[in-house]
Amino acid sequence: MTSTVPGAVEHAAGQQPPITMFGPDFPYAYDDYLAHPAGLGQLPATEHGTEVAVVGGGLSGIVAAYELMKMGLRPVVYEADRLGGRLRTVGFDGCDPSLTAELGAMRFPPSSTALQHYIDLVGLETRPFPNPLAEATPSTVVDLKGESHYAETIDDLPQIYRDVAHAWRRCLEEGADFSAMNRALRERDVPRIREIWARLVAELDNQTFYGFLCDSEAFGSFRHREVFGQVGFGTGGWDTDFPNSVLEILRVVYTEADDHHRGIVGGSQLLPLRLWEREPDKIVHWSRGTSLAALHENGEPRPAVTRLHRTSGNRITVTDAHGDIRTYRAAVFTAQSWMLLSKIACDDALFPIDHWTAIERTHYMESSKLFVPVDRPFWRDKDAVTGRDVLSMTLTDRMTRGTYLLDDGPDRPAVICLSYTWCDDSLKWLPLSARERMEVMLKSLGEIYPNVDIRGHIIGNPVTVSWENEPYFMGAFKANLPGHYRYQRRLFTHFMQDRLPADKRGIFLAGDDISWTAGWAEGAVQTALNAVWGVLHHLGGATDPTNPGPGDVYEEIAPVELPEN
Repeated sequence: MTSTVPGAVEHAAGQQPPITMFGPDFPYAYDDYLAHPAGLGQLPATEHGTEVAVVGGGLSGIVAAYELMKMGLRPVVYEADRLGGRLRTVGFDGCDPSLTAELGAMRFPPSSTALQHYIDLVGLETRPFPNPLAEATPSTVVDLKGESHYAETIDDLPQIYRDVAHAWRRCLEEGADFSAMNRALRERDVPRIREIWARLVAELDNQTFYGFLCDSEAFGSFRHREVFGQVGFGTGGWDTDFPNSVLEILRVVYTEADDHHRGIVGGSQLLPLRLWEREPDKIVHWSRGTSLAALHENGEPRPAVTRLHRTSGNRITVTDAHGDIRTYRAAVFTAQSWMLLSKIACDDALFPIDHWTAIERTHYMESSKLFVPVDRPFWRDKDAVTGRDVLSMTLTDRMTRGTYLLDDGPDRPAVICLSYTWCDDSLKWLPLSARERMEVMLKSLGEIYPNVDIRGHIIGNPVTVSWENEPYFMGAFKANLPGHYRYQRRLFTHFMQDRLPADKRGIFLAGDDISWTAGWAEGAVQTALNAVWGVLHHLGGATDPTNPGPGDVYEEIAPVELPEN
């Protein structure tokens, strides 16, 4: 194995190492950093008990607060809504409390190894998620242009679908060195990763996903591009991503972020909630039994932040919704970055102007979901005539787009995600109430399954979300447009503050929209760890020489820098 990153895992000869989200933009072994017995770093004893503001109680904020607490700092978490952010698990009024809906993140790839560290840490279990044509999915129906095809594997679909799958593999190989990059990421071969990616960033930063397909001989047919957009790969159709930078897509496919997904048993929101309550085995300064909850009054985070500004001594002053004003030597901001433009009154001195530009240019994807509880997983019933499942995981060009079937066994109530949509498809639902949405969805599914009485199995009211209409989110997640690479680089590298003017230091950006892999919880975790290293460095601490942090090896693996002129 080849690696220039200290602590990278070695693998036995002949054994193919697993793929992880190790780059390609910043090939740092966050999983090894977390697993090292030396820990993430130490602070001078004089800093123990120092308060650090953490704005946002989503996964990134809770991870950052948890690790800062372990170092002996006192994180003060501010949360406008509820702990968990877009790890939001809700129930159905009047129904069995075991029935839940994942309004935000609901599936996680095995390549999210830093995320998995925390899942294991709090003792959560995962299980395969029923994506289209996945092993955990009994059957899938692809319904396009009024024609439906039933499949248990891709071989059951018409030849055009296999042709499209082949075209996608060929397109990636010829246009993006897929096999070479995938192998380099598996082996954590940093020089090779950087060599391939530097060339592709320079070549493709101005290219849309759709343009990338059009430039490939493999996708010379419009029909192939159309089918691919509606059916896609991994989790389903990707036509809503067609206007985005192809670099965003390559990050996903190189690291297999869209494959082999698993869901968290009991709901994804359990992860931040358990971290909030967890009492670390190893903790500095604080007595054994300390948790984030214990460090906060009544076990609750502070309310929404309404103002952020700098004050004398380069301090960060925070005003919250109760009017309380507190001043900190360091702060971590993990909420959606657009909050800094609207919901929170900020002074321009918080960030350099180039960073403000990058925040303003951040492009968010819209997304909506609607779930209903049902009496049982009736979709496992067999049609008396065809012998097929009466209802299947469904991909369609109708309004529902993606329908997922979720159950814990044949004798228990279950849940259907009637619709999961993105961008323009999500905006189509925006003016409709949950009940109105359900009626349109049932109509669409009724056209695909005319003999199935879905409505007759519904036992409670629907629950829905449109993330673009959520006041503290304004969108589901970041998705860069062509030409946005430079902006993303500024945001991701913000934790390296030695290069910033002295009066622009002390507040650290984190969260999945700061990461290269927005929309994946792994990015939230990685940027939280970057911010933790930044706070540690800012307050005079250091990592153990045997376990260098992301900032310690930054110069060796820094993201590609494109010219600004």
